[in-house]
Amino acid sequence: MTTTTPPPTQAPDPEGPSRRGLAARVSLGRVFTPVPSEFLLIASTALLLTGFGLVMVLSATSALGGAQDPFEHVIKQGIFAVLGIPLMFVASRFPVSFWRKVAWLALIGATAFQLLVFVPGLGVESYGNRNWVSLGGIQFQPAEFLKIALALWMGAVLYRKRTLLRSWAHVFIPVVPVGALVIATVLAGRDLGTAMILFLVVLAALFFSGVRLRIFILPAILAVGAVLTLALSSENRRARIFSFLNPDTVDCYYDTCYQSLHAVWGLASGGIFGLGLGNSKEKYDWLPAAANDYIFAIVGEELGLIGCAVVLGLFALFAVGAFHIIRKTDDPFVRIVSGAITIWIVGQALINIGVVLRVFPVLGVPLPFMSQGGTSLLSVLLACGVLLSFARTLPVRQR
Repeated sequence: MTTTTPPPTQAPDPEGPSRRGLAARVSLGRVFTPVPSEFLLIASTALLLTGFGLVMVLSATSALGGAQDPFEHVIKQGIFAVLGIPLMFVASRFPVSFWRKVAWLALIGATAFQLLVFVPGLGVESYGNRNWVSLGGIQFQPAEFLKIALALWMGAVLYRKRTLLRSWAHVFIPVVPVGALVIATVLAGRDLGTAMILFLVVLAALFFSGVRLRIFILPAILAVGAVLTLALSSENRRARIFSFLNPDTVDCYYDTCYQSLHAVWGLASGGIFGLGLGNSKEKYDWLPAAANDYIFAIVGEELGLIGCAVVLGLFALFAVGAFHIIRKTDDPFVRIVSGAITIWIVGQALINIGVVLRVFPVLGVPLPFMSQGGTSLLSVLLACGVLLSFARTLPVRQR
C-alpha cells in the first residue's frame, strides 16, 4: 500500500494583497501626478489651435462646388488630429534620455522618407515643387518630419559637445555638413519655404546652445546668402519677390500677386468683427489655397480683427510656455531642442501671417496647427509632445 504525500501548502502572505493594492495605487498615482504650469499652457494652446484650425478648414473647404462632399477635407484633417493628439500625450510620457538616444535614428529615418519624393510612382509634384509622397492613396509631406528630427539631432550633437563649443571646428562638424545635406534634400524638390524653416531650426539650436556670437553670425550670414541666391536663381521665385516689391499691383493682378491681393482684400473686408463664420466670399474660388497657406486670411474675413487677435494670442501663450521651459531647465539638451522647436513653430506662424499680410513675399509655408495638411499637423503635435515631455522635468510649484 502506497501513500501519497500531499504537496506542501504555502502559507498566505498577509501583506501580499495589501502590497499589490499599494503598488497599484502608486502606479495609478503617477498618472495623476501634478504637472508644471508650462505643461498645461502648451497642451491647452495646442488643443485650442488644433480645434480652431479644424473649424476654419471646414469653413474654407465647404465652398467647393460640384459633387464633392463638403466634409471630405475636414474629415481627413480630423483623422490626423485624432491620431496626433493622443500621440502628443504619449510622447509626453517618454523621458528626456529617450529623445537623446533616438535623435540620430530619427534624422536618418526622416531623411530616408524625404528621399522617397524622388522615387517614380511615389513622389508627387505640384506647382513646380516635388515634396509629396503618395502612399496608399494618402499624400504625405516628408519634409515636415525633418523639422522635428533635425531639432532633436542638433540638440543631441550640441549636448555631447557642450564642453567644446568654444572651438570653431567642434561647432561646425558635424552640424554644417549633415545639416546642409538634410536641407539639400528639400531644396532638390524646389521647396524653398520648408528649407528656410530648416535653416531657422539649425540657427536656433546654435543660438540656444550658447555658442559664441562670432561663431553664430557666420552661419546666419551663409544661410541668408544661400536663401537669396536660391530665391533669385528661380524665375518663378524672382517674379514673386519683384511683385511683392512692386507698389503698383494692377499690372500683376492676373499673374504673381493675384493670390496675395485677394488675401489682403479678404482681411480688409472682415473689419473688426468679421462677416461671420462661414460667410467668407474669397473662399469661393477667389483665393487659391484658402484652406492651406492662406487660412489666416479666411480667419480675418470671417472672424475679423478679433479672430486674428485670438490666433496671435494663442501662439503668444504657446511661446510663453515653451520659453519658460528654456529658462527653467538645467539640461542643455532640453534647452537646445526646446528652443529649436519653439522658433520653428512660432517663427513659421509669423512668416505665414506675414505672407498673408503681404509683409513677406509668397513662401509657401503653412500656419502651424491650423492650415490644412495632415503631415504638418502630425509633426507639430509630435513636437508639442516633446515639449510636454521636457515640461514634466521642471519642478512643480507647491501651493
